[in-house]
Amino acid sequence: MAKMNIAVSERPQVKAECLRLLTTLRLDPARMQLISGFVDTYLRLDDTEKQVFQAVISTMGLDEREEVMQIVTSWQQEGVEIERRETISTLLKVRFGNLDSELEAIIPQLMQLSKEEYLGLLLQADREELLSRFQR
Repeated sequence: MAKMNIAVSERPQVKAECLRLLTTLRLDPARMQLISGFVDTYLRLDDTEKQVFQAVISTMGLDEREEVMQIVTSWQQEGVEIERRETISTLLKVRFGNLDSELEAIIPQLMQLSKEEYLGLLLQADREELLSRFQR
């Protein structure tokens, strides 16, 4: 697989152009999510580049900018979900040793709770309480 060599200063512009192109292709949501996830994975931006990226997409037309913002928002939401899953998994490991299949099975349900709720449960409830609450 060939590695893309994009100059650091070009990265925000390349990412913005990829997103602009995605908005014009009118792909179904699943394909758009797949491609936008790929772009986000391979064009990670630092804080300075993010500012340039925001400036570039703010100059795009209104319709395109709204669609780009939906894609960017979906990336942010995906990042939040990944972080939430990692936090829950880490707390379960710290409290109970390893993640067996029973504990692994309750992670999706814990992720549906607010941060305060899942943190409170993970810090206070014992294993049996957690399993009885979320196993059905």
